[in-house]
Amino acid sequence: MSEIRVESLVKRYGDTSALDGVSLAFPEGSFTALLGPSGCGKTTMLRLIAGFEAPSEGSVFFGDALVADPKRQLPPEARNVGVVFQSYALWPHMDVAENVAYPLRARHVAAADIPARVAAVLDIVGLGGFAKRRIDELSGGQRQRVALARCLVAEARIILFDEPLANLDMHLRAAMVDAFREIHRRTGATIVYVTHDQAEALALADRVAVMSKGKLLQAAAPQDIYRSPADAAVAGFVGRGSLVSGSAVEHKGDTATIDIAGHRLAARSNREQAGTVKVLLRPEALRIAAEGLPATVLDSVYRGPVHEVRLALAEPGQHLLVDSTEALTAGQQVRVAVSDAWVVPSV
Repeated sequence: MSEIRVESLVKRYGDTSALDGVSLAFPEGSFTALLGPSGCGKTTMLRLIAGFEAPSEGSVFFGDALVADPKRQLPPEARNVGVVFQSYALWPHMDVAENVAYPLRARHVAAADIPARVAAVLDIVGLGGFAKRRIDELSGGQRQRVALARCLVAEARIILFDEPLANLDMHLRAAMVDAFREIHRRTGATIVYVTHDQAEALALADRVAVMSKGKLLQAAAPQDIYRSPADAAVAGFVGRGSLVSGSAVEHKGDTATIDIAGHRLAARSNREQAGTVKVLLRPEALRIAAEGLPATVLDSVYRGPVHEVRLALAEPGQHLLVDSTEALTAGQQVRVAVSDAWVVPSV
């Protein structure tokens, strides 16, 4: 069974709680990204799932089987879990095939069966023909694929990634994102992927779990995390955008009318809130137009396909980011049309 559940999970190191009462399910065959800044608890969660650490409180289940709680701990080698580390952890004195075959030899698989299994997984990760290459002859991306092949050859139904692309350049990272997506499609493994890179998380996962200070803030599909963050912390961490204050005028169904700087606009909302509210405005939902929010240009930065323009609203401290096809001049008075907005739920 490759479903994972953690229930009320706590991990303390002395007086510090790296995880503080986290409960989360990882459905069988899912691809979940644990996303958050350094020190948020995501790698601690991964280590508890792998069996490298024991929980201070709470439980870890694989399906209906308890694999860890404060009183008992199934060892990592008995969990049938593959782990891909940031450092790859490859044996430099072995060639590619020997590195990939290592888990099979450790499990005393018949020697006659090993070459075919190794060749099959090397083809899956795009390294067919690399079996006799030395590790020091490989690029960073190729070494990462060897580490992934080593997980796959053991037929692990759960694969854990600990910031695997952190050491790669931008182009290799993009190639490996495609590779991970393809591996997940072909194997159907349950994947847990730790990252602080929101672009990776949104591109790879079918669900993103955002963490901060040892707590789970929100777990949802990438589109929901981006378009409808559960609170201001998630809204501020995921994606570009501006959180501005407005006044709730009315609420009908899933739409609220919000007054911002004297201009009224419709915003998506999942609950009725009165008084002052926080509204998330993403750059792609804003455009310079003849009518809309009045604003003053603060600066404009060329980003290649667009100019990223920072604007000040009439109320002090209120700013917007807009992607414009044309450069704007500091001090210029403009209007901003809004095609989508989200009323961030208050705590």
